[in-house]
Amino acid sequence: MGTLRLAHVGLGGWGSDWERNAVPRVGEVDRVGVVEPVAAVLEAFRAEHELPDAACAPSLAQLLDQLRGERAPEAVLITAPVGFHVPLALEALEAGLHVLVEKPFAPTTAEALTAVERAEQLGLVLQVSQNYRHYPAPRAVRRLLEEGALGEVTGIDVDFRQWANDAPAATHPHYRFPQPLLFDMAIHHFDLLRLVTGQDVVRVHAVTSQPGFSRFAEAPVGVLTMETSGGLVVSYRGSWLSRGTPTPWAGEWRVSGERGELAFTSRTHGQAVPPTTDSVVVRGADGATTAVELEVPELWGRAAGLRQFARAVAGGTAPETSGRDNLASLAIAEAAARSAASGRVEEVVVPR
Repeated sequence: MGTLRLAHVGLGGWGSDWERNAVPRVGEVDRVGVVEPVAAVLEAFRAEHELPDAACAPSLAQLLDQLRGERAPEAVLITAPVGFHVPLALEALEAGLHVLVEKPFAPTTAEALTAVERAEQLGLVLQVSQNYRHYPAPRAVRRLLEEGALGEVTGIDVDFRQWANDAPAATHPHYRFPQPLLFDMAIHHFDLLRLVTGQDVVRVHAVTSQPGFSRFAEAPVGVLTMETSGGLVVSYRGSWLSRGTPTPWAGEWRVSGERGELAFTSRTHGQAVPPTTDSVVVRGADGATTAVELEVPELWGRAAGLRQFARAVAGGTAPETSGRDNLASLAIAEAAARSAASGRVEEVVVPR
């Protein structure tokens, strides 16, 4: 397999983190150019990485005009703000480029669908980076449930607790994120739920709150009840304003079954750190507990997803978080937002 020539669009805080902790770890990828509309950010990146002027541009169109021949990109990584995801993806697809886009895929499933359908029409790979899937604990839990380790699964409880309310409100873009709990954070947990159970969510009831001291523009706290396609009831509690003991970023999970209970946590540290603290513990019907031995993978998180993308472009297996598949995760967040506004149970509608 050859090396995939990649253009990277969006060098803000998270995009820069991709450049430090994900892109360099994937040998199948050669990042040949970068796009950043803020001139000072682009110049600082160019100088730090000693890139030629031709490899840097304020727009994707200009970069593609500057990079031709053997250095022309074959694919694009989009880490720009969420409102630009689909417009940039469509621009890249029309230029014949495969696309890997950060989560959340788009503000709405209807908008995301436009990119999904265009990628399918053009025969190009469109993948969403749902990096929490690529950690040892959820992969092991999926295997254990498939093998029937708990017998029939009867319910799932998920808790997410973090405190993220200290930065200046005027300068911290995270506070302005639409539905910051549901679309920025819980989208990870919704996607993990689909991964470990192999089921989709069909209905959701959500209640969110906006405490008076919150610096978030929209509700950062919420409680959800979800029903899956297999009849499971899932309880979810999430908060960006918790003074309780912080959970790992993937949350604290308890999966109950007829023969016992399974508890797991994942992604305790930043993505530069090997995931040696992932944990899966099975409690049997007799009360005895067993820690499941987890293998630390060669690549994890975003780097593992990027490698999967490169291999899919090269003709390998389609990515598990394709744009088409990710519509079902995004639809959960969308339904939860509707429920929080309406006060009613809302159906999860996945566009086809």
